[in-house]
Amino acid sequence: MTRITRRAVLGAGAVLALPAAPRAQGAFPTRPITVIVPNPPGGGTDFAARLFQEGMQTALGQPVVIENRPGANGNIAINAVARAQPDGHTLLLQYNGYHAGNPAMMQNLTWDPIRDLAIVGMATMAPHVILVAPNVPATTLAEFIAHARANPGKLNYASSGNGSIQHIGGVLFSRAIGAEMVHVPYRGAAPALQDVAGGRVEMFITTPSSAVALIQGGRVRALAMASARRAPGLPDVPTTSEAGLPGFTLDAWFAFAAPAGTPRPVQERLNAAIRGVAELPAVRQRAEQAGASTAAMTLGELDALARREVAELGAVIRAAGITIE
Repeated sequence: MTRITRRAVLGAGAVLALPAAPRAQGAFPTRPITVIVPNPPGGGTDFAARLFQEGMQTALGQPVVIENRPGANGNIAINAVARAQPDGHTLLLQYNGYHAGNPAMMQNLTWDPIRDLAIVGMATMAPHVILVAPNVPATTLAEFIAHARANPGKLNYASSGNGSIQHIGGVLFSRAIGAEMVHVPYRGAAPALQDVAGGRVEMFITTPSSAVALIQGGRVRALAMASARRAPGLPDVPTTSEAGLPGFTLDAWFAFAAPAGTPRPVQERLNAAIRGVAELPAVRQRAEQAGASTAAMTLGELDALARREVAELGAVIRAAGITIE
């Protein structure tokens, strides 16, 4: 059975009580820090950035400004950070679908995940939930699989963009159940969810944070968590194994990245601040309510994770033949 194992990602803004870091740790930061998000507001990437915003401001003693720059499968935002002054004042909220996926899917990419970016802090990690539109005649995953098999090539699945984890997940889901489905890419999770809720697209596999309210409000139907465990924020949604599709898991992560040339002491300061926020009970609770988790990872652990993702997810993408012009 097809399997992608990724840990994941999500969050929402929180009021934090983190002690301010002493300013005796060198000159950094000397001005507001800008976090560039490669997706529109309302999706999992934006959600993760805003979950950490207030705590980072407290820890670093400077405002943290979130700037959404969607487009070009994340490359507009990623290029901006890769070419920014490497002083720690411009960060990227990176998504593993872009970090590991884009280099495998796109020719003539103008940035390299290892050469141009340094992951300095993990925000959130999250599984994905398999959602269907309210007009789909299926209330369980098994019923939806039967419906897709009975209508090959007639059902659509959404993604937050070509080459995103949702796109890859849709390809692998179609292969796992033996039924062709049509990919419909969007510029972020929020507009994709709108069309699923409106019944214009049948399925969307996405991280829970941006979808919890729609699920709880009955505007979309959650069939299964593509994970080995149920999500605390959606305790009644079965895992894919429980729902009859064992081995199909899909996870994502969202992390803060700086230009690769950022001095090590600055990276360490950022990492310490982000780890501190990740360990705050209020932040952890909000992440869990959104179906995600936080992870206080060191610079070494983050570098190892990023390199592993680039190799492993890249291999999956190339094997599936997914490319983007």
